[in-house]
Amino acid sequence: MLRFIIKRTSQSIFVILGVSIIIFVISRIVPGDPARLALGPAAPQFAIDQLRQEMHLDEALPVQYYHWFSGVLKGDFGRSINTKRPVLEDIKEFFPATLELILFSGVQIILFSIILGLLAIGFRDTWIDGTIRVIAYIGVAIPAFVVGTILILIFGYIWPVLPVLGRLGMEIIPPERVTGMLIIDSLIDGNFQALFDAVKRLLLPASTLSLALAFGNARIFRSALADKMRKDYISVSTGYGIPRNLILRKYLLKPSSIPLISSLGFCLPNLFGVAFIVETIFLWPGMSRYGMNAMLSKDLNAISAVVIITGVAFSLANIIVDILIASIDPRIRLGGK
Repeated sequence: MLRFIIKRTSQSIFVILGVSIIIFVISRIVPGDPARLALGPAAPQFAIDQLRQEMHLDEALPVQYYHWFSGVLKGDFGRSINTKRPVLEDIKEFFPATLELILFSGVQIILFSIILGLLAIGFRDTWIDGTIRVIAYIGVAIPAFVVGTILILIFGYIWPVLPVLGRLGMEIIPPERVTGMLIIDSLIDGNFQALFDAVKRLLLPASTLSLALAFGNARIFRSALADKMRKDYISVSTGYGIPRNLILRKYLLKPSSIPLISSLGFCLPNLFGVAFIVETIFLWPGMSRYGMNAMLSKDLNAISAVVIITGVAFSLANIIVDILIASIDPRIRLGGK
């Protein structure tokens, strides 16, 4: 297992290096001088020349990449054109909001995928199974912004039981910032009023992110369960009179969870890319919305930071998923032997 983890981590390092090279090349071929973009159109030429020298823009591309990536490893992404602050400070401010939203959505995806998959296979080939499958097809087909708009109309206006904008109400005293995630900070601070309000405000955006993926993963989980139920060892276990619930819990869940875990490994990092729609609809002050504003204004330093952080999150998620799958099925980590 240790050799397997080292191998996967080494592969992920090369992936991150590849992502850094791609985003660096893109930032250099985009029309416009990075120094001029950073200082603005009214900046004098001598200030631009000085900044170009500080950014090593007058040197060869490999040298520029070396200095740029060395700064990235130290957390120095440069300054943002929009906020006029170091990009690292912006990331520290906005990233916890997106991470909290994605983690909350991930919990919903896992719970709904398992519950719907088990419910569908438990009532296989009945109207319950058919209804779940039809709803799953519809849920996968509807775009996230449509789901978000519908949820806002229903729970924000027609039946106004949930707040629809922002992370915390104006009348709520925010907890002391420790992690930047309001739920955790509220628990640490003992501020249960802020905790309750933060959870309420997370429900709609998290559900918008998670519904389509939850339905899709429920279909994958149901298909995996149905496939394993046709195996000989399940037929033998049934023939011996082993109770159905015991067969499901002991012999079906573990092997059937591998496709679900693999799918979740791709879904959760991809939430960073989809989150900008949700954060825009619900005015959620997160990193994905920050990255979208950076793209619209050609804020190259901010774009580079968002892309690299997303790439690191994707690599970490894949490593965790591979370790989980390898622990469930030893044949994967022993495949080389």
